[in-house]
Amino acid sequence: MASQSNAPTSVYDFTVKDARGNDVNLGDYKGKVLLIVNVASQCGLTNSNYTELNQVYEKYKGKGLEILAFPCNQFGAQEPGSNEEIVEFACTRFKAEFPIFDKVDVNGDSATPLYKFLKSSKGGLFGDSIKWNFSKFLVDKEGNVVERYAPTTSPLSIEKDIKKLLDA
Repeated sequence: MASQSNAPTSVYDFTVKDARGNDVNLGDYKGKVLLIVNVASQCGLTNSNYTELNQVYEKYKGKGLEILAFPCNQFGAQEPGSNEEIVEFACTRFKAEFPIFDKVDVNGDSATPLYKFLKSSKGGLFGDSIKWNFSKFLVDKEGNVVERYAPTTSPLSIEKDIKKLLDA
């Protein structure tokens, strides 16, 4: 068991896998505002979320926003495809330009360490568990989780919060 002093203090302390299986050090995003989202291709929220995530990304990527999408198949088995299929879906159907990472679990014993950290930083309305696809975490330029949004919260509705962090 890692000692308390080795406990992660920010999102930047994590390394995750991209959709091709390569390690990505989230420390590479230092100084950027991050919106971390668990995504799914076959969810009722997919069209609106991917469309609005793209709009927000297009508007703010040049100003320091990065959206990190983590496919997850834990909710209604709505992300059954391989990483390649998921990336192709997001990039072809929605023209997504933000990074899409390796498929992860966000709940339970097999939850990825990043999601364990996100949930412990900002518990949701019903405790720590992620309730559905498209839960969103907003992270400031120092890697601190500042807000958590429900799956039904539209990405456009959190634009003011993103802008506030970008201007900070």
